[in-house]
Amino acid sequence: MNPWINYHHLYYFKMIAQEGSVSKAAEKLRIGQPTLSAQLKQFEENLGIQLFERQHKKLIITEQGKVAFDYAKNIFQMGSEMYEVLHDRVLPLKPRLHVGALDSIPKQLIILLTKKALKISPCQITLSEGNADELLRELITHRMDLAITNSLPTGIDAKGIFPKLLSKKNIAIYGAPKFKHLKKDFPHSISGEPLVFPTYDSKLRPDLDHWAKLHQISLNIIVESQDIAVKKLMAINEIGLIAAAPHSVKKQVKVGELIEIGKLQGVHEELYLLSTQRKMPNFIAQHLIEKFTV
Repeated sequence: MNPWINYHHLYYFKMIAQEGSVSKAAEKLRIGQPTLSAQLKQFEENLGIQLFERQHKKLIITEQGKVAFDYAKNIFQMGSEMYEVLHDRVLPLKPRLHVGALDSIPKQLIILLTKKALKISPCQITLSEGNADELLRELITHRMDLAITNSLPTGIDAKGIFPKLLSKKNIAIYGAPKFKHLKKDFPHSISGEPLVFPTYDSKLRPDLDHWAKLHQISLNIIVESQDIAVKKLMAINEIGLIAAAPHSVKKQVKVGELIEIGKLQGVHEELYLLSTQRKMPNFIAQHLIEKFTV
């Protein structure tokens, strides 16, 4: 049986986390600092969780404390909203959805997911970008509902993560029309040519290195970037060739800004939608996991 939450203690914790110290929170609440410290200690004991670390007379909120703080804010926000709605003062707030994505994820995919979410229900969507470690950390601590990545977490990072494969596309080399002559004798034709490649934060980079070694291609990498928009602009401006999935450059190929030089056999981009199990699931996130496809 779950322990009963003392909402007075929860509110005190929220104020301490919000103000950053017991003294400032006590001043705002107009209660004694020793009393507030005792209430916080009792709340932590009842939860069986350390919400703050005490370092040199300072309170540092723990990772679990951050999760509790997010829930506390939502709980009291919903309480205020309930009061206002019952008195016909405001309309209910829209449900929220927080989606994270790697910088390298095609922006068109994020737009498609956003449209699908809004079609499921009018909602407020927060979009964030970050590296794989940051996205996993936010997802596991429930500060994010969904994450779009190009690789699966492994080992301890995979615990509690539920992946859905969105797409698996063959990678090809693309460039401005001036590189059209490289189609002949591909892939050896790109040896020594200027390349704009992803960084090693991307699973695609070691795959590209392996492909080049297998085919004895000399890679002349002049720029490394995770941002697909930046890479496309560099390719359009004839700075170098890029490796990309067809859906990433569909628009640029259609209008003639980029052309396909050749496909990289055995090299694919896999895109995953990641979620975690939650006691209070986000119904929009659940629907996307079940129904969203590319």
